[in-house]
Amino acid sequence: MTLAQDSGPRIGTVVRAPKTAELIATHLRRRIVRGELPPGETLPPELQLMEQYGVSRPTLREAFRILEAETLISVRRGSRGGAQVMAPDASVAARYVGILLQTQGTTIDDVYQARMISEPPCARMLAANRTERDLEDLEAVVLALKDEVAARDTFVPDPDSWSQLTYRFHELILQRCGNRTLAIQGAVLQEIVATHVRTRIATGFTADDSPERFQRAIRSYQKFIRLVRDKDAAGAEAHWLSHMEVAGHWLLKDDLKTKPVVDLFS
Repeated sequence: MTLAQDSGPRIGTVVRAPKTAELIATHLRRRIVRGELPPGETLPPELQLMEQYGVSRPTLREAFRILEAETLISVRRGSRGGAQVMAPDASVAARYVGILLQTQGTTIDDVYQARMISEPPCARMLAANRTERDLEDLEAVVLALKDEVAARDTFVPDPDSWSQLTYRFHELILQRCGNRTLAIQGAVLQEIVATHVRTRIATGFTADDSPERFQRAIRSYQKFIRLVRDKDAAGAEAHWLSHMEVAGHWLLKDDLKTKPVVDLFS
């Protein structure tokens, strides 16, 4: 097949012609995002793709490296290897956005404020349009949180388990709000904040993190689910904003508040 390059450079600009590997990556990327190559599907063997595109093995592998860096494919070497299509990961976008934000001196506090603006409206939209499946999935997270707390004599959960479960609750609000743009935007901000949370609890919970604090968090999740069940959109938005404000005091109470965003990914 022939890989055509875009024409028509603007007057006064210098345009670098894309490398052949970039053109191949662009063609495969387009097929992936259009769903022609769904997640889990294995690309044809290298020899077949080399013949299809009329390129050498190094050129094809350079194209693979581009798509690997975007987490659109995963390449396994060896006789049973091959390139498998993967679902795009918000963490990749979060890394690049984090670097962009850092060039402007952005801190984790700034990111959390943006998240507090975008996520409560998602909570409102979820409450207005929720399904029984949405309620079941939210309740499953709360049940897991209860089990995590009850499973320990100190009634203080494992930091990693707690952060993963609370991340899932936020993720459900974003994924089920019904607006894909808000969901993706929120997921990128949530990924940055989640990375901060992992840094925050890397040395374990402190003496201030009493069992009651975790019980209050669980009760807050339960109240939110009741509001969603009742389709109280305004109530769900107001409660989730309040919940995030309280959580923010804990997440941002130390010197990590002013931590540059890009440092989280180094």
